[in-house]
Amino acid sequence: MAHRVTLIPGEGIGPEVSQAARRIIDAAGVSIEWEEVSPRPAEERPGAELPYAAVLESVRRNRAALKGPMATAIAGGAPSINVGLRQALELYANLRPVKNLEGVKSRFDGVDLVIVRENTEDLYAGLEHTVVPGVVESLKIITEKASTRIARFAFEYTRRHGRKKIHAIHKANIMKLSDGLFLTCARRVAADYPDIEYKELIVDNTCMQLVLNPHQFDVMLLPNLYGDVVSDLAAGLVGGLGVVPSGNLGEKAAIFEAVHGTAPDITGKGIANPTAILMSGIMMLDYLGETAAAQRIERALHAVYREGEHLTRDVGGHATTEEFTAAVISALGRA
Repeated sequence: MAHRVTLIPGEGIGPEVSQAARRIIDAAGVSIEWEEVSPRPAEERPGAELPYAAVLESVRRNRAALKGPMATAIAGGAPSINVGLRQALELYANLRPVKNLEGVKSRFDGVDLVIVRENTEDLYAGLEHTVVPGVVESLKIITEKASTRIARFAFEYTRRHGRKKIHAIHKANIMKLSDGLFLTCARRVAADYPDIEYKELIVDNTCMQLVLNPHQFDVMLLPNLYGDVVSDLAAGLVGGLGVVPSGNLGEKAAIFEAVHGTAPDITGKGIANPTAILMSGIMMLDYLGETAAAQRIERALHAVYREGEHLTRDVGGHATTEEFTAAVISALGRA
């Protein structure tokens, strides 16, 4: 079956790693017509609207996209393109599997957890204003609709993938109304899934528990901001953002992306690691129903890491992006 997929190369090392992932996916024999687009305007002005129209049209038409990293200005500049795409396309669920990759040194072995993050509201709604000079107010938006929807997604994912336990993460001891509503919705949904163990944990304790014993977690359900922070923390348990995938899913479309930075210090040097976007591409293939190809690529990727001869510098090797990509393509023949 032929697929049409939107490719958003990204910035910095984005074009390098996205093209590497594209080559590997094509080498696996999946029939994909790639439609390459970019959401970045030729010229940005603070407060200017980003030209999402072409990108949104492409993703809505193709229903699936693979995306490289995009830079976001800090304390000024244009709004986040990443957040803007998720909100405009109603990609309400951010899915972040976190698992050890053999050959990557990390503080823990045997980590295997999944973070499910609400992706459209909370403080990321971006509703901020100056009350008086020197005082800024940011609004945290939590709704019953979004909280119920993401809880349902988490429980359905847990059941479908044979997992057993969900922790809902919150700060309802302080934010009794907003996080309280999130918990109320999660509890209501949990009642429909008696086969899945349901627990709750305060977010600060969660962070401590993750670095003490990550093996106690299976699936974690979080509001937007906590999910952003905790998912990066969890990635650090297995080697960092360069070796974990990410998917943003909605009712009608999905964007799979590398969530590491644009790495301007190594851009154009040919040494970037395409693992994160390739793993995200594997998630995309599963989403498209190309499970066999996804499994072949995953086996090939694991073989390259297990053998350790063609790894990039960030994971202790000396290979270039091209050498790593060629090694994975070669391993496909044995996968």
